[in-house]
Amino acid sequence: MTSTTMRAAVCVRAGGPEVLEVRELPVPAVREGWSLVRVKAAGLNRSELRTRQGHSPNVTFPRVLGIECVGIVAASTDPKVREGTTVAAVMGEMGREFDGGYAEYALLPNSLLMPITTTLPWDVLAALPETYLTAQGALDALGVVPGGRGRLLIRGGTSSVGMAAASIASGYGVRTAATTRGPDKIGALTAAGADHVLVDAGGSLAAGLHSVWPGGPDHVLDLVGADTAVDSLHLVRPGGTVCVAGSLSGWLIPDFEPIAMIPSGTRLTAFHSDNLKGSAGRPVLQRVVREVEAGVYRPNVDRVFGLDDIVAAHRHMENNQAAGKVVVVP
Repeated sequence: MTSTTMRAAVCVRAGGPEVLEVRELPVPAVREGWSLVRVKAAGLNRSELRTRQGHSPNVTFPRVLGIECVGIVAASTDPKVREGTTVAAVMGEMGREFDGGYAEYALLPNSLLMPITTTLPWDVLAALPETYLTAQGALDALGVVPGGRGRLLIRGGTSSVGMAAASIASGYGVRTAATTRGPDKIGALTAAGADHVLVDAGGSLAAGLHSVWPGGPDHVLDLVGADTAVDSLHLVRPGGTVCVAGSLSGWLIPDFEPIAMIPSGTRLTAFHSDNLKGSAGRPVLQRVVREVEAGVYRPNVDRVFGLDDIVAAHRHMENNQAAGKVVVVP
C-alpha cells in the first residue's frame, strides 16, 4: 500500500546547493495519462544544477528537481504497464515543468515510462538512462559505428556522458582520446575505455592532440560545449564532424559566426536526449543494460548519496569532483 506522504528534496528558490531542502510532501495523486513510480534511485545531472541556479526557463519554485529516475510502478493508468514493473524515465520536462526524481515517489507521464528487465542494483541502473542514451545518440549523430576505423575525441571525458561514450566506443573497437582537467582522473578514463587521455589546461588542445593523431580526429564529441565548440571545429580533420551534446560550460556560444568559424567541409551537429525518451529510448536502454550486465559497458558510478545528503551531492557535482555518475538514493 502506498504511503500518503513522502520525502523529497525540494529546490525552494534559485541559488546555491543550500536551497535544496528535504521536506515531507503528499504523495501525488494518480490522474489520467500519468503513473506513480516509487523511485529507487536517480542520477544527478548538471542541467539540474543550472535549474537550481535559476537558468532554466519555465521553472517555478518550489520544485522537486531530477530529469531522470528508476523505480517500480506503484499505480498506473497505462494498461500496458502493470504495477510492480521496473521502469526508467528521462527528460520530458521532468524536474522542470513538473516534479522529478529527487523524491520517494514521482508522478510521471505514461509516455516517459521505459519498462526495463534487469538484475542490476538500483544505484547502477540509475547511472545509465540519461547518460547512456545521450552518449549513444551523440555517437549515432557522429556516425561512429561498431568496427569503425575512425578516431574519436571526447571533450569533457570525465563527465558521466563522456565516460559512457568512451565505454561504447571501446566496445565498438573505435580508437578514442578523451580530455580531463584533472590529472588525477586519467586512470578513470583509461578504465572507461579511452586509448589516450589528454589533460586540458585551457586553450587549444592542438599540440597534445596532434602528437597522438597528427591528422586530427575524425569525430569530436564535445560535452564542454559553449567554451570549446569553435576550437573543436578546428581540431577535427578536414571533412570531419563535431557533435555538441553537452553544456558543461553553458548553453550559448558568444558571437558565433558560422561561415567564419566552421572550416569549409567540416560538419557541426548536435544531440539532445529528449530525442530518446519514452518508447524511442526503451530498446536502446534495454540493450545498454544487457551490455552492462555482460561487462561490456561500465556503469561508471562515481558516488552514491542518500536523499538527506542532496546538498553535499550538488556541491560534489558543482565542484567538478566527480569522475562519472553521481546517484542519489531516496
